[in-house]
Amino acid sequence: MDKIKALSVLDGRYEKITNPLNDIFSEYGLIRHRVIVEIQWLKFLIKELSLAEIKSGDFQKFEEIVSRFDETAAKEVKAIEKTTNHDVKAVEYYIKEKLTLSGLETIKEWVHFSCTSEDINNSSYALMLKTGRDLAGDAVSELLERIENMGRKYKAVPMMSRTHGQPASPTTVGKEFINFAWRIREELTKLRNSDIQGKFNGASGNFNAHAFVYPDIDWIDASQKFLSEYLEITPLLYTTQINPYNYISTLLHTLIRIAAIIIDLDRDMWGYISMGYFTQKLKKGEVGSSTMPHKVNPIDFENSEGNMGIAISMAEHLAVKLLNSRFQRDLSDSTVLRNLGAVFGYFQIGLKSALKGLAKIDLNEGTIKKDLDENQELLAEPIQTVMRVFGEENPYEKLKELTRGKKITRESLHDFIDRLERVPPEYKERMKNLSVDNYIGVAERLVDQYLMKS
Repeated sequence: MDKIKALSVLDGRYEKITNPLNDIFSEYGLIRHRVIVEIQWLKFLIKELSLAEIKSGDFQKFEEIVSRFDETAAKEVKAIEKTTNHDVKAVEYYIKEKLTLSGLETIKEWVHFSCTSEDINNSSYALMLKTGRDLAGDAVSELLERIENMGRKYKAVPMMSRTHGQPASPTTVGKEFINFAWRIREELTKLRNSDIQGKFNGASGNFNAHAFVYPDIDWIDASQKFLSEYLEITPLLYTTQINPYNYISTLLHTLIRIAAIIIDLDRDMWGYISMGYFTQKLKKGEVGSSTMPHKVNPIDFENSEGNMGIAISMAEHLAVKLLNSRFQRDLSDSTVLRNLGAVFGYFQIGLKSALKGLAKIDLNEGTIKKDLDENQELLAEPIQTVMRVFGEENPYEKLKELTRGKKITRESLHDFIDRLERVPPEYKERMKNLSVDNYIGVAERLVDQYLMKS
């Protein structure tokens, strides 16, 4: 309840879910990553370019500036910012203070050497997104595993399909879960493999100051080495002052597709619950409705749908806006980038809610079987297909007349089969032995094949 006045649900109602994101995307997280980038650049200048000299043991003092950075240290940086009115410059001054205290004052002016603030910021966001991407991937993997397990468990349970909301050729419960699993796995692979890119090339992307002071250094090569080896992200060369953020747009669009698939799952599960195909487990003390005591509402799937919708809306805006900047730089991207954590936050809430919803349902095979038994007209498809094979006249039209908009019985269907003129007796017998609940094609094999390859 200490969060009762939180403005956003991310830091209030759902704080327990989004808490793992705090160290990554919060103001503290951004400042900490800036410190990491500045220290790595300082190490690079000394180790790789030999622009300054220190004792080998002094590098440990660099590492301690990072390893000891905590919330108190972040507040120190914010205190400096009150004077500088510049967030990245405050980090620079903070590191210089720490170097002085560590006896390394002689090298403090190499901090932030030839950097524009955007060199530090875009690299920091890249590191943040790298961690955030992996965290999101782990959460998606957890949901995927749950869906795959349900696909395995229910692979042989026949279920009536619905196309356009109307009864259609049977499937199996497990196969429908596997359909979602395949879609999510496709996007999860893209998410895991999404490129994280950074630029480190100065105020307008041309290494102007670098090349003026040290014309003999290959700054293109140096920048690529720093980004790929010291920060372990993909180097960008062709930029203005800012990162063009193509990679963020790509990553966000992958999150958008995953979120959209999960909304599709949420809505289908909501529908299956409303039809009675699944029941929801009861929890003592829970209330479904304030006035209707009998209700057990599918609130977790509704919660997931709503939060994934917010994640999509925010991600769509960021994915487009971040590709636009006036001339070589404006600051409109800066305030937008600070909302990346919110995108991942709503995405995380949506994932956890879907997981919670799936954990609370049980299959109601009785209702599913009743639906199958009451829709014998679903066998019109295989019967008219056999009629086509053996040359029966107007097979589709005859089955349409028999079944469209009507409820038929096995007896009336068998009578229709007996009156067929060209279908051999052995096929007539096969058609009579066919039932709606065993007319599932190769659904089970498809489940097995997916699970074998996944």
